[in-house]
Amino acid sequence: MDREEFRKIQTRRSFFEQCAGGIGIAALAELMEKEGRAAEVNPLAPRKPHFPAKAKNVIFMFMEGGPSQLDLFDPKPGLEKWNGKPLPPELTRDLRLAFTKPNAAVLASPRTFQPYGQSGMELSDYIPHIGSCADDLCLVRSMYTDAFNHHPGQLLLFGGSIQVGRPTMGAWVLYGLGSESQNLPGFVVLGSGVGTSAGTANWSSGFLPSTYEGVVFRSSGDPVLYLSNPAGVTTGMQRASLDTLKDLNEEHLAQTGDVEIASRIASYELGFRMQAAAPDLLDFSKESPETLAMYGIKEQPGSQFAVNCLLARRMVERGVRFVMLTHASWDDHTDLNRKLKKNCDLADQPTAALIRDLKQRGLLENTLVVWGGEFGRTPMVEIRDPRDVNNAGRDHHPIAYSLFLAGGGIKGGQVIGKTDDLCMNIVEDKVHVHDLQATILHCLGLEHTRLTYRHMGRDFRLTDVSGQVVEKMLA
Repeated sequence: MDREEFRKIQTRRSFFEQCAGGIGIAALAELMEKEGRAAEVNPLAPRKPHFPAKAKNVIFMFMEGGPSQLDLFDPKPGLEKWNGKPLPPELTRDLRLAFTKPNAAVLASPRTFQPYGQSGMELSDYIPHIGSCADDLCLVRSMYTDAFNHHPGQLLLFGGSIQVGRPTMGAWVLYGLGSESQNLPGFVVLGSGVGTSAGTANWSSGFLPSTYEGVVFRSSGDPVLYLSNPAGVTTGMQRASLDTLKDLNEEHLAQTGDVEIASRIASYELGFRMQAAAPDLLDFSKESPETLAMYGIKEQPGSQFAVNCLLARRMVERGVRFVMLTHASWDDHTDLNRKLKKNCDLADQPTAALIRDLKQRGLLENTLVVWGGEFGRTPMVEIRDPRDVNNAGRDHHPIAYSLFLAGGGIKGGQVIGKTDDLCMNIVEDKVHVHDLQATILHCLGLEHTRLTYRHMGRDFRLTDVSGQVVEKMLA
């Protein structure tokens, strides 16, 4: 656009601004909507997918730190003969590890596995509730990633790159589809445990407009900071103040077309609506005693993860597009058996309850549930204190690990991929994190190569320059 074209646009906008008390704003909004550009006026307006979608919402249950696939999802009885011994050098020569040496002794899993459901999916004795949902699960035993430390691994999983500053999965989904929720954020983050390594980078909007960033709900007090009015400020006073701000911001938007101004307007208005919606969201009094018991909230009243699982269901009911549950940490370098048991006791029952609850309400068919971490754990032992034989743990293992999906366009009751007898390498159906991202977007009706945003002179996407939809996962 040259200087003269810009001047003409400004003149036309000025005319509309001064006619009929701001008719230009309405005219601009109507024209943009007809052109399919409503998001530039309301960035969270619902948008059509690229093709008919099976899923409308995503609940990503992020188990930060890397749950041990060997002790939960991928039984390896063949490790018994190597227990306490190092593996042959030819098997570990090119292995990259964070803390242990490739010649560390093997640690066979003490867990017992059994088949569940009609599918006969083998799962650990630590997760019997998840096992009861086996026929709804697509268990992927052949995941791999390019990063063997937490922060870059999480950046890659959610942002598609180990570089900071990229938009994350939830932000991309919101950018592509908008939100169906009028009174709650389209992308919500619910945390439990000690916090994630990459922190806010896991739900950042990166270089996308800030309206697509994840909104963190807190476990106590106001669910979102500063949601309540200060003392002495009534709802009417706040509404009058916001109306004035909205008028000024809309005038500036019409003059500049700056999408960040639209984001600011949407954010202020959403915050106002949330003041009425959030208390109802957090009020479990209308949930049946049976539902609360199913999630284990009565038995574990202090379990924030269980509460978050129930909140996730209530959010997708209210149109929230992307809910991210984070639970940290599964980073068991030491004391594996005790720490893993503790986390499974917190996560097993509520995870299964969420899947069953969604299913019985008819929500699972259009809600995609994903459960997993940024990588897995090694078959070799890590012992940080040689004086304590019970201190055994496992190191990071990015080249062969497990996660599962359910609902929203995913074919349940199946296992995809296979690792070797030692769970060192993948021998069948490798699935990179970019493939996982492409498949999640596909379930939402988004072609991952078309979901792009121009930044710094080139088009970026979540799956970077790779990623293939995993057809075997699809229903």
